[in-house]
Amino acid sequence: MVATAPPIHQSILGEKRVTLRGLTWQGYQQILHALPESRAARLTYDHGILEISMPLESHEFALRLIERFIIILVFEMGMKIKTMGSTTLDREDLDRGAEPDNAYYIQNQAKVAGRKVNLAEDPAPDLVVEVDITHTDIDKNRLYAAMGVPEFWSYNGQEWRIYQLQEKTYQECDRSPTFPGVEKEYLYKFLEQAQQDEIDAEKAFREFIKAKITEK
Repeated sequence: MVATAPPIHQSILGEKRVTLRGLTWQGYQQILHALPESRAARLTYDHGILEISMPLESHEFALRLIERFIIILVFEMGMKIKTMGSTTLDREDLDRGAEPDNAYYIQNQAKVAGRKVNLAEDPAPDLVVEVDITHTDIDKNRLYAAMGVPEFWSYNGQEWRIYQLQEKTYQECDRSPTFPGVEKEYLYKFLEQAQQDEIDAEKAFREFIKAKITEK
């Protein structure tokens, strides 16, 4: 039986979306650069399909807490990280572009530390996270696999799904390759506790992870 988290909010909508079809790469680029950098909307482009999504409260709650979850793990496990946030990941050669909810360099942090990333030369982010509570028309598994992202997390408001890139396609895993000792239940409990008090949830999770590390 697959463990799931309780819904983080009663609201059905996590994002508002607009989908445009039949766009060329040049058309996508024109729209991308016409929008202000400070916008909340995020763009995802895949072979002529452009999806513009506007995150709502339930989306942002889950996203910010998942990022905090990751940062706690990285810190307590003595790892390094470069946070890319929703930096635009454009690959004209693949006819694909994305502004993920969050992207991180962890294993390859040293290769990109202290400078701007150039995807023409640098590896793709080690981990990409997408929160899609409402339906998306773009197959993000195929998109990020094509970009060569080694690990992809997808969260729909109830279930956390983890994918590892193997031979250019994603295979679903029970645990994160980046954090192999971390079970899915850890995130579900953290999100549930954070609904009542985020600071208490963070304190409890830090103490829990410290104890787990000490046991080894």
